[in-house]
Amino acid sequence: MTVYYLSIALASEATFGRGDGVPGLVDREIDHDEAGCPLLGGRALKGLLLEEAVNLRFALGEERWQPWTAASTWLFGVSGATTTGTAQVHIGPALLPPALRAALHAQVRAGEMRREDVLDALTSLRRQTAVNAATGAPEQGSLRTMRVLLRDTPLIARLDCATPPDADALALLAACVLAVRRGGTGRNRGRGRLQMLLHADLPAAYTDATFTKTQVAHFAHKLGVALEGYS
Repeated sequence: MTVYYLSIALASEATFGRGDGVPGLVDREIDHDEAGCPLLGGRALKGLLLEEAVNLRFALGEERWQPWTAASTWLFGVSGATTTGTAQVHIGPALLPPALRAALHAQVRAGEMRREDVLDALTSLRRQTAVNAATGAPEQGSLRTMRVLLRDTPLIARLDCATPPDADALALLAACVLAVRRGGTGRNRGRGRLQMLLHADLPAAYTDATFTKTQVAHFAHKLGVALEGYS
């Protein structure tokens, strides 16, 4: 099995939602584990990458996309496929850095912190309301509370490849990774701004873009596009 890593740096607050809330406290809760450590689920992460692959396909057109069909199938599989045509990459959840997450879990198990304490330390609550366009006043009953993951919180996800990727698959993956700019609830309202990077190994610095740039350079070269700083 071949393993790669995907880092996420939050440039703004983000809500990677669970789809539920906490009565009397928050209408939209963020996804978190049993110790209160925030995370971005693997399925949601795959959805962000797949969305960018679809955008690339639309931008390139069917003829120019054709050489990338096999790489796309390797990465994301075929919609509705059961055995043949399934994805060769399992995308795990994006979690806090391993050392930090392990320390927080240890403190919760030892009773030194509660799950709620961990969640409160890494998140904040934001409230918003709808405004009546005619009067400019808040709409009655529209106040909503959303929990947000604080900006500059780093996350890391593991990508397990059932078969080794070829150069095209890595190039397409890196292009999709770099194309993701926002994620989560409220991303069309200024939240969830982020940067993703692909790494060949667990990175010492999540901002190391060397591997990502190398793969994107291959993507651009095959398309016959010159990208300054990516050669």
